[in-house]
Order: sequence, then C-alpha cells, then structure tokens
Amino acid sequence: MWLALLAAVVAAVGIALLARSRRAEPSGVPAPPEEEPVVAAWPPAPILGTPTAEDLRRYAHRPSVLDRPAVSRFLEPRESRPPLDRATRRLVIRWGVAALVLVVLAGGTHLLESAVFPGDDGVARTMTTDVSCGGPDVRCGVETEGPVPAPDEVHTPPPDADCRPGNAAPRVRRPDPKVTRAVNRQWRRIEAWLKANAPRSHRRLGGPAKAGTIAVAEAQMGLRFPDDLKASLLRHNGGLALLGHWAYDTRAIRDTWRMLCEVDDMDLPGDPRGDWWDGRMIPFAADGSGNHLVVDSARRDVGTTDHEGDMRFQPAGTRIRSYHALLKATADALEGGGSVGYWKPEAVSGSLHWEAL
Repeated sequence: MWLALLAAVVAAVGIALLARSRRAEPSGVPAPPEEEPVVAAWPPAPILGTPTAEDLRRYAHRPSVLDRPAVSRFLEPRESRPPLDRATRRLVIRWGVAALVLVVLAGGTHLLESAVFPGDDGVARTMTTDVSCGGPDVRCGVETEGPVPAPDEVHTPPPDADCRPGNAAPRVRRPDPKVTRAVNRQWRRIEAWLKANAPRSHRRLGGPAKAGTIAVAEAQMGLRFPDDLKASLLRHNGGLALLGHWAYDTRAIRDTWRMLCEVDDMDLPGDPRGDWWDGRMIPFAADGSGNHLVVDSARRDVGTTDHEGDMRFQPAGTRIRSYHALLKATADALEGGGSVGYWKPEAVSGSLHWEAL
C-alpha cells in the first residue's frame, strides 16, 4: 500500500507539470495591455430627474469580499512561465505513465491478495496460555493468539508393515541343495575345531531343527528365511557362539522378532536399515545386553542392532555379505588363529570365547 501511495504522488506531480506546461503561452512575449473603457459622462439632463443625496448614498458602490487585498492577491493573474522544452515534457509524460502503471499494478496485486488470502486464512486460532517457565525468553501465564497445534497423530511415523505379517499358512521350503552343501562344508570345519579345542562348546551345539518348525516361524513372521540361514538351522538349531553373541534356535528367533516389533513397530522416513529396528530383519543371535545379530531378509547381509537405538551392517567393523559368509569367516578364524573384524575366537577351559581386540 505504501508503494501504491508513492506511485500515486509521483503520477499526480507529473500530470500537474504537464498541464501547467500546456497552459503556458507559446512565446515569452507578454500580452498587450487592454485599453481602458471610455466612461460616459453623467447626462446633463436626467430623464427621471436628478437623484437626491439619499439616492446617491443608497446606490453608492460598496467593496465586495473579493475586493479585499487578501483575496484579490489569489485572483490576480500570475505571470506566465516559459513552457517546458520537448525533452523535459517527454520525460514528465513517461514518468507519469510509469507511475500510473505502477498504481494499477499495486492496486491489482492488493485486490488479488485480498481475494486469495482473506483476513481469515482458514487456520483455526485460539487463545492459549503459555504455562511453561524456565527460560529467559519464556513468558509464564501469558495468553497468546496462535494456530491450534495439530494432533500428535499427524507427526506419528507410519506403522511398520513388516511387523504385521497377517495369517499366512505355513509352507515348507527346502533350501537350495548347493547352498546346503556350502553351509555344511563350513559347519564341518567349525565342528572339527570345536571337538579338538572346545569340546564343551561342541556339546552345546543344538540338534537339527525341523523343517515344519522353520515354516511356522516364517509364516508367523511374514518373512522367508535365507537359504543359508535355513540350511544352518537344519544342521544345528542354535548353540554356537558368534562374534560375542549366542546363536538362537528357531523359536527364539521368532520370539525375539516379536519382542523387537513390539518395542519399535513404526517406520521412520528413509532407508529401513537406518532405523533401530525394522520387521524385515531376522535376529539370529544375542549377547545378553540387548544387542543382536540380524540378517536382512531382503538383502541377505548380516548386521547388528544395539540397545542404544542403532542398526549397522558392518558387524565387528567389517562387511559380511551373508550368513554363509559369517560361517566361513568364523571357520577361517578358528583354523588360522585369526579374527573376524575386531573379534578374535579362542578356546578357554574347553569353551569357545570371543575376545574384542
């Protein structure tokens, strides 16, 4: 509105200058003086008689309000000014037209804004009282006008669909024979080392899991176990120490998955692997402190999720691309006296222990 008012003033000044230039005479030569009218003398012989003194006093001329000096000063014609030159007149015209256009644009913008954004912008407003105290900029108990805060449900992340599997019927799926042979090859290496160096850990290895039990767990979790994890469970249903964690059996995998879904059944925006927990993960081992080893059922690689709300896919600081790769790295470390990342296996009193380097 201030912009429109300024434009209107500029336009008025330009138009006034243009009008004054046109009223000016074409030349600077003043007009010739007018000749004084000849006043006829009083008739020597009045037709109706000679007026008396009282008649002369009655009809005598009285000065009007316009004859006063203060008023007549404004009624006297002013001296004519020289007209504006062509360049100045053209400049005044252009600025006047520009000012008029600016006024029209400002007015149109104001009307459009008033139509699109009315005074009541449709946002519910209410008087709220700030009752929180404790900061230098906080006013306690002061009523302020503002928008009604949105309900908490608007900012709640969507539910994790992977934690809601439905009621699928169990279906037994045998792992690929090639995968089974590769997994059994690594297990024979691990079993031989445990039997020779950690017989107590060898005796704690679980027996084979039933294919039907695995099928029920898959149906209840709404997931499909990777073939290498399934082949490992069909040989030893848990009982092996892996990277400082204790391997679960099939039922413990399902129960832990349910527990973690109850703790965190919401999806954060972005990659599910960046959340603390996602229902597509399969927890297959735990360290007893709230930390778990998991397999991503979609990408098949091994990761960790800890009790501090972090999930990473570099367990022990190294990349493990599958459950079979974890078994192979474990067998290599046992036979060669090496380590898997920063975890080193060793036999202590007939049991397998993992020492963090």
